[in-house]
Amino acid sequence: MSDDMLSQDEINNLLKRVAEEENGGGPAEEDLPALDSIEKDALGEIGNISFGSAATALSTLLNQKVEITTPEISVIDSSELNEEFPVPHVAVNVDYTAGFEGTNLLVINSTDAAIIADLMMGNDGTSPEAVLSEMYLSAMQEAMNQMMGSASTSMSTIFNKKVDISPPGIEVMDVGNEEGTSHIPKDKKLVKIAFHMKIGTLVDSYLMQIVTIPFAKKMVEELMGTPEEELSADEHIVEEPVPPAPPMQEKTNASVSESKEQPAASRVENAAFSPFEEMDRGTSDPKNLDMLLDISLEVTVELGRTKKSIKDILHFSQGSIIELDKLAGEPVDILVNQKLVARGEVVVIDENFGVRVTDIASREDRIRHIQ
Repeated sequence: MSDDMLSQDEINNLLKRVAEEENGGGPAEEDLPALDSIEKDALGEIGNISFGSAATALSTLLNQKVEITTPEISVIDSSELNEEFPVPHVAVNVDYTAGFEGTNLLVINSTDAAIIADLMMGNDGTSPEAVLSEMYLSAMQEAMNQMMGSASTSMSTIFNKKVDISPPGIEVMDVGNEEGTSHIPKDKKLVKIAFHMKIGTLVDSYLMQIVTIPFAKKMVEELMGTPEEELSADEHIVEEPVPPAPPMQEKTNASVSESKEQPAASRVENAAFSPFEEMDRGTSDPKNLDMLLDISLEVTVELGRTKKSIKDILHFSQGSIIELDKLAGEPVDILVNQKLVARGEVVVIDENFGVRVTDIASREDRIRHIQ
């Protein structure tokens, strides 16, 4: 072989370097390892917890029993998306604004999406629109917003940091006709997380979550912690010997005394509690109460409440009458910082509304009205 020609190995290395440069200096996408069984199990656990919370939120919205089972994790090729989603689907894209960087794509069959939207509109879900209108898409978008908001809250607990999302976008996706595919990641390999979802007796289908392999691995890495081999050379874990903790001592008095500071271990003692007794208010120190007298509290008088579906609210217009859960002449609730404290009757004082306290709420009433 002449000196002017490159060997096959040199050509392969050159193509690999070009691919790495196009990938931002990292390894080419083909070189990214597939998910192993441990990573799939970790992703399944994340999805199980976060979408379990999302199912609860959706159940409240739809007034239907919603079940979302432990997901199935698989790696698919982007060229096979037409086979994965052969019929039109609804795609909901959610961007992470805190905690993670990346996009979360949720895909659901358009028929199932129409049923969810119909339930959101206050209907029974048995006769949804055949073609999703803007109103139905907006209702579905709000359902997904509530679901993913609840899921991100659960993820904050899982990863012990704030995880937040942007308001979701929604579009009808038809991969075969290349419609509504703008938010599908461009990576060659994608991770599909398939949740089996049941909504009452109306829906028995799948909700799919599509993420990139680097994003999936990032979540697994943060869940399982940084591997020891990834620590830099100047980072070393120094383990200092910990002296044995002193033996536990039982308390003989009613209060817990302050424990002395230990250099490497906290002193552990049995907690002792004083019995609950009715306090003699006449003997309390008035100076302690004086410290609270200047604190501002919000006082609200609540005339009544009611619940309406989105369908009913959209029909509100000037002059609409909203019926509350209180009868005419029934006492109104007086709340302090959103907690019920008393009841009274509405009066007029010099052209201003006021309320005359007629009854102080009992302890049982206050407990029942805790929100």
